[in-house]
Amino acid sequence: MNKKFIEKLRTLPYHELGFAKVDTDRDIRVGTGEVIFCRGKTVFQIVAIAQVILESSNKLLVTKANPEIFKAIKSKWSKASFHKEASIITVGKFPKKTTNKNILILTAGTADIPIAEEASVTAEFLGNKVKRIYDVGVAGIHRLFKNLDEIQSANVIIVAAGMDGALASVVGGITPKPVIGVPTSVGYGASFSGITPLLTMLNSCAEGVVVVNIDNGFGAGYFASLINK
Repeated sequence: MNKKFIEKLRTLPYHELGFAKVDTDRDIRVGTGEVIFCRGKTVFQIVAIAQVILESSNKLLVTKANPEIFKAIKSKWSKASFHKEASIITVGKFPKKTTNKNILILTAGTADIPIAEEASVTAEFLGNKVKRIYDVGVAGIHRLFKNLDEIQSANVIIVAAGMDGALASVVGGITPKPVIGVPTSVGYGASFSGITPLLTMLNSCAEGVVVVNIDNGFGAGYFASLINK
């Protein structure tokens, strides 16, 4: 490919809003458009950014959202959907699955499901086939072993776990498939809002385990999609 063309792609324009510089050409560079992370932004800012994205694209993904934000987006784009458990808003149809390979998403407990759903909806929005198996943590590890066929048939596995975060290591020790650990902020005081499971996953002795940040279901779903494709 022409080097001048590549350099031009790296410096494509953005839309200036003052409070945000919306990267309208991200899809051309990396294959996925800009995603709105809601925390720290006002509803006005989120809607304004969404407006720019949807003027240059036919789909939108909004993470860490709430009903107030959804109400504002829904009033402008009637086809918006709120995936309440995942705290995600989407505008536009989910694409057809681009591969038959599947992403398996596991949780240690029921309380980890919201973060797992963030990963699930993200991966589905990016065109992946997703399977979910929830509440199979190490406190009752026989529940995990009953799903060995699903674990071995997956192409990539996401594990969302709070408390001690041990599930990611266990899964990494029984499968050759890549495992993405998502430490969650679920737990009692000594879990330090996710720091303990984060350190457990980072110190995993099982090969093939990588870790995203605390409660970053979106990051896990996105990275799993890259592996899956």
